[in-house]
Amino acid sequence: MPEFIRKFFVGLKRKPQNIALTAVIVSFIWYSFNLTVISFTTTRLQGNNMGLTGFAIMLFSTLAIVCCLNAFPYRKKVNKPMLVLLFVMIGIVLFCDVHYLNCIADKLNAGTITVESLPEVVQARSVMTVHIILLGISTLLVVTLPVYRKLIRKINTSVAVESNGEMAAIDISNE
Repeated sequence: MPEFIRKFFVGLKRKPQNIALTAVIVSFIWYSFNLTVISFTTTRLQGNNMGLTGFAIMLFSTLAIVCCLNAFPYRKKVNKPMLVLLFVMIGIVLFCDVHYLNCIADKLNAGTITVESLPEVVQARSVMTVHIILLGISTLLVVTLPVYRKLIRKINTSVAVESNGEMAAIDISNE
């Protein structure tokens, strides 16, 4: 088990951007797994551009993953245009999340939600709120990447070899 942990940290030292990428992927997966609830709520409420908002969230979440992969190439400097595009994609997804929540709030305030669809609407609202929180965490991890990259590189992952000091000198004078 300690060897597995050491190898994990060695891999993390080489690619610390995988932490931010994982957070972006987790937020996408969270929304994708709860798409049934979102679709049901969109069908029941039929608010302004709710379907388009759900489509835009899926599209730009996928593009955010691609931008995150291309923004941090392996052992090269950060690709700044792709990093800017990543933040634009996350911003669009956040805007769509807020718009969807506003559509739900408008329908709740208007009283057009039936009692049988209320549990799904409440669940959709909580899914969108968690998605916003996950996107905020993802953005924070991308922004603070230079800080925790330096901290991760300070972790000692070398292996102590006991027999190094006992090696005898090799005599090559006869050759």
